[in-house]
Amino acid sequence: MKRLSHSRRDFLKTGTVLGATVLGLSAVEGVHAAGSDIIKIGVVGCGGRGCGAVQDAFNAVPNVKLIAVADVFEDRAKVARNALKQNHSERVDVPDERCFSGLDGYKGVIEHSDAVLVACASRFHPTYSLAVVEAKKHLFVEKPHALDAAGIKIVQKAAEIAEQNGTAIVSGLCYRYDTLRREAFQRIADGEIGDITAVQCDYIRTPYSLVARRPEWTETEYQFRNWYHFTWQAGDEILQSLLHNIDSVMTAFGDETPIRAYGIGGRSAMFVETMGDQFDNSAMILDFADGKRIYGMTRSAFQCFNSNRDVLHGTKGRCFFNATSSPYFTDLKGNKTWTAGKRERNMYVQEQYELFTSIQEGKPINDGERMARTTMAGILGFIACRSGQEVFWDETLKAGAVYGPAEEDISLTMEPVLKPGENGLYAPPVPGQST
Repeated sequence: MKRLSHSRRDFLKTGTVLGATVLGLSAVEGVHAAGSDIIKIGVVGCGGRGCGAVQDAFNAVPNVKLIAVADVFEDRAKVARNALKQNHSERVDVPDERCFSGLDGYKGVIEHSDAVLVACASRFHPTYSLAVVEAKKHLFVEKPHALDAAGIKIVQKAAEIAEQNGTAIVSGLCYRYDTLRREAFQRIADGEIGDITAVQCDYIRTPYSLVARRPEWTETEYQFRNWYHFTWQAGDEILQSLLHNIDSVMTAFGDETPIRAYGIGGRSAMFVETMGDQFDNSAMILDFADGKRIYGMTRSAFQCFNSNRDVLHGTKGRCFFNATSSPYFTDLKGNKTWTAGKRERNMYVQEQYELFTSIQEGKPINDGERMARTTMAGILGFIACRSGQEVFWDETLKAGAVYGPAEEDISLTMEPVLKPGENGLYAPPVPGQST
């Protein structure tokens, strides 16, 4: 992967300046490249995150209008369209002919939109992203940005094309758009807690969106509707959740790439059909060339302690991030030395605000390199935990392996990728046997 052309301090300075510039505007000014005050947006993937991204865009700026939607299933596309229209009637203009469905529905959204919000099953993120930028449209895409090394190479290609086109790419890895985290990282760069030597990341919570089977669905349709819990469509909780934390704290390591990962994972609590074949717990270590480490942990289960926390251990103190709470520093004895203030916007709205502001100002953001780098780090952890092996960055990226079926072989009528056992459950990966 291409190395960064800027230092950690340069990145932080850029992020801080952009945040200050954007926060100084009362509304998006000027017109976008097509010469209109209205930016037409479309969404691909009509679940909670896709609809949430549209809501965030509406809350961020006054001049975006939803013009097209797409989902694998027509019923989901129309339900989402209707719900958004009910809440934002003047900003939703999606007649039935721009309500697309099927695995190629994204093409219709791209055709009609100036900017496309992609938040569908994760395995499709790389190819859909590439299609958006090849059409010279602006892109917001949710994480993870790929499930395998082959997908990472597509993401890198998309980033290069967007740079050539002068179109924006903004990542759903939203923690870097949190203005208070930016302030904390600037202070870390200025040496307030010394050199960071290790980071603890945890994202442990109850399961997301467990979809119960309906008798009229085929096995393949069920796996599409419950995609979040099948590894061939979603990866695992490292890629779906912990990736946010990894992306954020890699800032403190100057955005260097880890050299290897190893870890453990398994199923210990969630023995239910709706959990698909995913692990319900994983723990991984990312090793860096200079000896620093990121220790990451996930768990997805009911009636357990939950936490979304990062602790950055410095030679003079520690930094604490806790989901959306205010960051703070302590000295080595645990005494608080600094606490951040209040946000003007939450990070989900902030990323949409900066996306559309960058379009209006003719200075499009391109998160592509970061998207590829962070997602590749998550992929190392995903492979390491399910295989039980240590996994190396350079050789994994070079091999460019595809995880799951080739995209051209995927359809709603294909043979199921997985089949449940006699007990109705899906067999999860087995470390030491799985690859």
